[in-house]
Amino acid sequence: MATCDVCGKVVNMPYNCRHCGGTFCSEHRLPENHECPGLHNWNDPQGVFDSGFDDSVNSSGSASARSKVASKLPIDTGPGGPLAYFRGNVAYLFLVLMWATFALQFAVRAIDPQLAQSLFVLSSWNVEYVWTWFTSIFAHGGFGHIVGNSFIVFFFGPLVERYVGSRKFAILFLVSGALAGLGQVLISLAQGVPSSVVGASGAGLAILGVLTILNPDLKVYLYFILPIPIWLITAGYAFFSVLSLSTGGAPRIAHGAHLVGLLIGLAYGQYLKNNRNVSAPNRLEFGGGGGGPGGPGGPGGRRRF
Repeated sequence: MATCDVCGKVVNMPYNCRHCGGTFCSEHRLPENHECPGLHNWNDPQGVFDSGFDDSVNSSGSASARSKVASKLPIDTGPGGPLAYFRGNVAYLFLVLMWATFALQFAVRAIDPQLAQSLFVLSSWNVEYVWTWFTSIFAHGGFGHIVGNSFIVFFFGPLVERYVGSRKFAILFLVSGALAGLGQVLISLAQGVPSSVVGASGAGLAILGVLTILNPDLKVYLYFILPIPIWLITAGYAFFSVLSLSTGGAPRIAHGAHLVGLLIGLAYGQYLKNNRNVSAPNRLEFGGGGGGPGGPGGPGGRRRF
């Protein structure tokens, strides 16, 4: 049994919208009957629902220009091409990039540690290396570190991507990750302790922030048994980060990056809530462990976030 997100009716056989993730009764199961945010993407004379990866169905002129560019690429970017799986699944694409960067990072480090630092690590002494603002998001400090961040991206990323579309999700992920890393570096400089950062926790906390605003009571069933509302998880991260920053505890974790990413996510979630009618599922079940964002690093050294 479940409760309809529109009318609150309890139904034995609910309908789940694959575009917005909501749960509805038979009366509100159609996208137009629950004001599905996916309706904003409808403008396709051939009746093909846009995946959200691009906006080709919204403008014939821009679609033509994009198709010309795509035709010149050495790889098939169409629905039947090798990249078809990632159309509408940018969260999983970023997950793949995280692990690919992680492997490349350690391969380069084995050959030239200084080169690896310059390519993948955002630090107080190379903040002008603009590429590290983004490569540092996908690089990580260890196996446990990337597993924890992958956990967030895999389970929660697709939910946000489903609401906002793949393009906006990609922007949210990259911008929040970059600003979180830069925020951590600036906070460290203000504290007089230069540091460096790697990891996707800033983007991960932004994802949690968006979901917390859209549906603070979203139930996360840990090990399929323990129901925890997502707002409690988010609040726990925020409390731990603020406490650690104020007391100097857990210096190896980039708490500043966590807070910057979370604030971006909360702000964007509030923007969505004020300007779009979005709905979130009532619960999320998974049995995996692995912590959330964050991990050990070193004071004055690389902080993982």
